[in-house]
Amino acid sequence: MLFNKLPEDLFLPLSGQNRQVYQAVLISLADLFFDEDLVDPFVPKDLVRSTIEGAVIRLGVRRWEPEADDTEEEARELPRSAAEYTSRIYRRLVSTGWLEEEQRIYRTYVLLSPANSFLLRTLVSIANLEKRSYGGAVLNVLSSLEAAINDPQGRGITLSEAAQTAADFSAHLTDMMLGLRELKITLSETNNPQEIVRNFFERFVEHILVSDYKTLKTKNNPFRFRQQILSLLRELQFDTLKLEQLIVHYQQQFEVELHDAEARVHQHINRIIRIFESVDQRLAIIDDFRYRLEKRVSDTVRYMDKTTPGMASRLSRVIAAVSEKDGREIPRIRTLETVGFIAPGSIRTPVQRKTPAEPRVITRQEIDPKVLHLRQLFKEYKERREVKVDRIEAYLERHLIGRDQVDAVDFEIDSIEDYICFSYVRHMQSLGKKARKTIQRYQIQFREDYVSVADMVECRNFSITRKDHSKDVSDAR
Repeated sequence: MLFNKLPEDLFLPLSGQNRQVYQAVLISLADLFFDEDLVDPFVPKDLVRSTIEGAVIRLGVRRWEPEADDTEEEARELPRSAAEYTSRIYRRLVSTGWLEEEQRIYRTYVLLSPANSFLLRTLVSIANLEKRSYGGAVLNVLSSLEAAINDPQGRGITLSEAAQTAADFSAHLTDMMLGLRELKITLSETNNPQEIVRNFFERFVEHILVSDYKTLKTKNNPFRFRQQILSLLRELQFDTLKLEQLIVHYQQQFEVELHDAEARVHQHINRIIRIFESVDQRLAIIDDFRYRLEKRVSDTVRYMDKTTPGMASRLSRVIAAVSEKDGREIPRIRTLETVGFIAPGSIRTPVQRKTPAEPRVITRQEIDPKVLHLRQLFKEYKERREVKVDRIEAYLERHLIGRDQVDAVDFEIDSIEDYICFSYVRHMQSLGKKARKTIQRYQIQFREDYVSVADMVECRNFSITRKDHSKDVSDAR
């Protein structure tokens, strides 16, 4: 029931020998297929292949392992160039069901099925796991609840959204407790101090700890709205008129019977009340886990510098070497006060008293005005050299005034901005998605000869023509 909507071989690329390569490729394809400017979900095949090739080049693939489902020829001949890597990866993504091809006359388009699209979005969200915000979750519940209560006939459906947000928030608290427990067990089984500190920061600080956890004990506590949420819900439970309006609205929106709509309304109200009533207990458990975890790490950091790394192995080697010698060759040690034991920094060295830091006057450092002036000049110069699509378009329109076509020799270069704009007018494709709308309005045609422009740039001759927008509009209609 869980996988009946997914192809059987879908997870083969992510479980094989080259899973790191396919992971990077799928993340790049997610940026392509989930682009906000993508109106048509059917993406040209050559664009998909170029995206895969770009991911392969960025990853720097140096080694390719044969896969279990490879043909004899593929297993025998490994890829040797970025193009061959791209072809091999594209074919395997199509064969395993990640990508689907559709032929339209003479062009091939690629798409993601709804189930694959949802799965890829979920995997990308896991890969880009970010810290959650308690305050944001609580405010979302409060705003949705207020909208449902103030307008139950028009916006009553937001009660279900508040219940879903509260459920996600509760699941995050549970995941946080389990993550702290798992991390505590891992740290208790580790004897390496460096590993303990590294796991603490990588897993606890970066993945488990919420972004506004430190505000829980302040006056800006995000849970200060909790009592307001509970009060609104308890009043709603005894407001028969609004409950009837919510039930009718649920019945219309979810297209269910009256008793099913009534059960859903009460279920959502009770769910939010249970979650926010148990928040204090769950936070107390999380705080206890956090305290013990941080104490373990702080003790580790405190005593890390008070031990000599590798002392046990050094003692073992010394004892083994002494055991091989004749006892008459070994001098008798009568005291450790006159004979150094193993090393000068040994147990006979007295502990030195830490000298307190001497007080000093903190003076405000004055920055030379010339330095500030140079910084401002450098900032302005850097801003003038910045590549902006609107600046390029304005530069192009300035030369197209009164005509529909401009040649390379007609361009003027009077400033740094003009030089930057002229440099990118010929290569607007390199600007990517941010210049897509500008690229669609113009057509560039290169020639074989080379020309000198404004006695500053020698480049290949070209001409730029403004496309006929009226024709495009009529074709679209």
